[in-house]
Amino acid sequence: MRVNVQLINAQTDSHLWADTYDRKLTDLFAVETEIATKIADTLQAKLTGSEKQAIAARPTENSEAHELYLRGRFYWNKGLGPEFDKSRQYYQQAVELDPNYALAYVGLADFYGFAFAVGLLPPEEKWAKMEEYMANKALELDPTLGEAYNPLAAAKLYYHRDWPAAERDFRRGLELSPNFAEMHAHYSICLLLFSRNQEAFAEMQRALNPDPLSPRFGFWLGWLHFFTRQYDAALKQFGKTLELDSNLPILHEYLGYTYEKKQMHKEAIAEWSKGLRLIGADEDASLLERTYTESGFDAALRALAQKRLETFKEKTGRGEYVPAHEYVVAYMRLDDKEQAFAWLAKAFAERNRFAFEITVNPIFDSLRSDPRFEKIVTSLAPK
Repeated sequence: MRVNVQLINAQTDSHLWADTYDRKLTDLFAVETEIATKIADTLQAKLTGSEKQAIAARPTENSEAHELYLRGRFYWNKGLGPEFDKSRQYYQQAVELDPNYALAYVGLADFYGFAFAVGLLPPEEKWAKMEEYMANKALELDPTLGEAYNPLAAAKLYYHRDWPAAERDFRRGLELSPNFAEMHAHYSICLLLFSRNQEAFAEMQRALNPDPLSPRFGFWLGWLHFFTRQYDAALKQFGKTLELDSNLPILHEYLGYTYEKKQMHKEAIAEWSKGLRLIGADEDASLLERTYTESGFDAALRALAQKRLETFKEKTGRGEYVPAHEYVVAYMRLDDKEQAFAWLAKAFAERNRFAFEITVNPIFDSLRSDPRFEKIVTSLAPK
């Protein structure tokens, strides 16, 4: 393995230091430590004992386990999609190879927590317990691992509905790992759910600072703009993210919603169709496009909603879980408010992120003027 390293002054574009490292792949962590120490020396930085310890830390002695962990991170960073479960598989294999690999346990906790929060797994206690077990196991192995507090915060909020406890976990995690972008982004989303918008944007910017070209964090910044009804800013940010990665289904979905809010119906249909095709729903995409051409925008949305209800029935018939909020959206499109509110009550009762999201998501604005909406929010919404 050869690593070429250059240290450049960004303000003057002058080279401060450069070196090349030829090492065996098994020396990966030693090379990381050597490079970090050399850079600190070059900058004449005075490292504390804990900082020196962090630089010298080796998360695992098993290079194969580390490679499996990195593969898990790769599929995790791709976001929701047909291959998302591969992240769990690789993390599990890493733990089996090295049962003391704390970061791999964090990966498993992240998977279960995220899948639980966004409706890939049903809102059952066993998944929250699995998430918490994996995160606590990581902290048992390494009490300084701030990353483990991210899934713990998710469980506290989405399942236990204890926002003060969740925020304490966020703050403790960021105290231990202040440069952990994933937690800054997650904390940002949660702040928005509680209408702390200014803080939410500041946290998302902290997530983007070390990696401004991250498609995931770029999408979430656009998502913040959409949720705060800044639709022009949302379109601009989604457009930037599209240039980085045009294969994120959720990006096309929210571009469609944003175009809908701007009354740009042709563009909305085009984006939703792209998103549907990316998840393999070609028939749904064709139905949407064909009905729009023949009968217009509203008819197209009704046709797709009816088709989705049929799909939901098939899934539940096979024992698969369908998040309640999916039914709410479908019945909204069909202008069936009785069913929409019946499913809205179920959506608030489900212990995942959507119970929080519905209270602020513009998609559900057409229901807000109905007294039943406030009644459901007051009686069932997390405090």
